[in-house]
Amino acid sequence: MSRKPACPPSSSLPGQVVLVLQGGGALGAYQIGVYQALHEAGIEPDWVIGTSIGAINGAIIAGNPPEARLDKLREFWHRMERNSFGFATMPRAIANAITLGQGIPAFFEPNLASWWNPEARVGIEHASFYQTTPLRSTLEALVDFNYINQKRMRFTVGAVNARNGAMRYFDSKREQLCVEHVMASGALPPAFPAVRIDGEPYWDGGIYSNTPIEAVLDDEPRRSSVIFSVEVWNPDGSEPQSVLDVLDKHKEIQYASRASNIEQQRKLHRLRHVIRQLTQHLPDKELALAEVRELASWGCGTDMHVVSLRAPRIGGEDHTKDIDFSASGIRARWQGGYDDTRRFLEQRPWEQPIDPIEGIAIHRLPEHC
Repeated sequence: MSRKPACPPSSSLPGQVVLVLQGGGALGAYQIGVYQALHEAGIEPDWVIGTSIGAINGAIIAGNPPEARLDKLREFWHRMERNSFGFATMPRAIANAITLGQGIPAFFEPNLASWWNPEARVGIEHASFYQTTPLRSTLEALVDFNYINQKRMRFTVGAVNARNGAMRYFDSKREQLCVEHVMASGALPPAFPAVRIDGEPYWDGGIYSNTPIEAVLDDEPRRSSVIFSVEVWNPDGSEPQSVLDVLDKHKEIQYASRASNIEQQRKLHRLRHVIRQLTQHLPDKELALAEVRELASWGCGTDMHVVSLRAPRIGGEDHTKDIDFSASGIRARWQGGYDDTRRFLEQRPWEQPIDPIEGIAIHRLPEHC
C-alpha cells in the first residue's frame, strides 16, 4: 500500500463526519484505503455505520484509539490474506475454490454436517455451510468493546431478524454492543449461521439494506453531516455477455446501493426543509399553538453532504470476487479506496453551498476507466 503526503488536517467539515460501510466480503479492503486516506488527512469519523464486512471494519475502527486503528485493520486483513491459501502467486480462481472448500482459519470453517445433509433440522444457529467461531476469536483480539461502549465514537451495525425479516440497527448510542452484534451483521445465509441476540436470531443486514445510509438521514435529532458512503459493489452499466457475467451482474445489483432509496431519502429531506421554510412564514400567534409546534417539529434545517465512494472493478473479477482474499486483490482494492478518497479530499466538495430547500447534496467522482 503506497503512501502519499497527507492532506492538511481539516477542522472545517460542515457537521459530523459519518463513515457508512457496505457489506461485500473481500471487497471490503477498499474501505480500508478510504479510512487510511481520511486518517492521514486528520479526519476521524464521529460515527461509523457498517453492515457485514463493513461492520467488521467499523468495529475495528470504533473499537480502538485513533493511533491504533490502522495497525489493527492491517492485522485483520493480513490474517485474511495469509490464512486463506498461503500462496500469493496462485491463480485467483483456484485460490477462491480453495477458500470455498477450506474456509479461512481466522474467519470461517466448513460445517461438514450441513454439507452432507442439508435437510437435517439442526436449528437456525447451526443451519449453515460454514461456522464462524474463528471470527469471534479474531474480533475479540482486535476490537475493544469496552472502548466502543465508552461512546468515544458512535458505532452502529445493521442486522435482519431471521424470524420475521425486520431490519434492526444496533447502536452504541442507545445500547451496549458486544461481539455478537458484529457477528450477526456478518451472518450471511446460507453460508454463515444466524447469531442470537436477546433471544432472537439475526442474519446479515445486507440482505435487507446493504448501504444503511438511511440510519443517518432518519436519525433523531438530525445533525448536519458529511457522510462518506463507501460502496464496494459496482453495477457499472455494462451488459453481461455470458452466464458467468450474469451471475456477477446479479450479485452487483442485489447488493449495490439502490438509486431509488437514495432518491427517496433526498425527497424526504427536501420535505423536511419545505416544512421548516413554511413555518417561518407563520405568525407568532399560530406558532404558539401546540398542534402547530407538533407539525413544525417535522421540519429541519440540516445540510447533508453525501460523498459517494464506489470501488472500481479490477481485472479478472467474476461472481466469486467477494471471496477473493488474495494478496493482489486486497492490495488493489485497498489502493483504490485510498486513491479515490484522496481525490475527494483534494476537491473538498462539502465546501460547496447546498440549496436551502434541498438540504442534501450527493457528490460522486467520474466513473473509473
